[in-house]
Amino acid sequence: MAGGVGAARFLRGLVRVVPPEEIIVIGNTGDDMWWHGLYIAPDLDTVTYWLAGVADESRGWGIRGDTFTTQAAFGHLTDRSWFQLGDRDLARHLYRTGRLAAGVLPMSDARIETRLKTDAGDLHFQEYFVRERWRPAVREIYWTGLDEASPAPGIAEALAAARLVLIAPSNPSISIGPILRVPGMRSLLRAAREKTVAVSPLIGGRAVKGPTVELLRAEGVRPNALGVAERYQELATGFVLDTEDAALAPPIAALGYRIAVRPTMLDTVDSARDVAATAVDLLREPAAA
Repeated sequence: MAGGVGAARFLRGLVRVVPPEEIIVIGNTGDDMWWHGLYIAPDLDTVTYWLAGVADESRGWGIRGDTFTTQAAFGHLTDRSWFQLGDRDLARHLYRTGRLAAGVLPMSDARIETRLKTDAGDLHFQEYFVRERWRPAVREIYWTGLDEASPAPGIAEALAAARLVLIAPSNPSISIGPILRVPGMRSLLRAAREKTVAVSPLIGGRAVKGPTVELLRAEGVRPNALGVAERYQELATGFVLDTEDAALAPPIAALGYRIAVRPTMLDTVDSARDVAATAVDLLREPAAA
């Protein structure tokens, strides 16, 4: 299960440990939106670009070396130009929008939106994250479209057949959270608990990038590796945390996890591969007492 830059960095290491053809990514679509008539899927595209080796790694989104001619034209035509799309990125959205009827959204076919109640009003996640640069205080996170949702075709079969299920070091609130809230998804994952490993997205109680700490606090979750472990307790039996959080290993193990403590900064391909290998090998370790 994956979403965003944290997952993308992790996955570029995982494909060097597990054959790529054996990996199925269940991606977050709660951040998706319609933008000037185009269907935008930020988390899915970020993962795709990083795995394809074309991502702009310095920005964390978009395509390396992309131009922004169309974006500049939008700026002259409308005040709704805060969401940045490069020209090659735009081509992907045009192509996808024309093929939606034939496609399957990774976590669900239903249209699900992640929304936040903030001191700047009720915002779509992209409005909060991109337009407002995640400055407003968040009071509540909620989702629309869940009542009509179910896991996308193929997810149940993939989870049942998987030798290993990994919860990537993505934001637990708005990347993994929407996936888990799809009706029926948690029961599928509970059935796969004995073969599931989660990787903490926090290092020393800090996010590498983005509002992970702020959003966990908004949900009443302690913003550290222990809080993340508590959140995934019924879904995973393995947990990888950073060396800065070694002091939290005993209380996390007390939750019933198999524990691995490693440097988890995914800033290079080698470090991402090492973390992925640790997560895969963890299932071979004896279960926590």
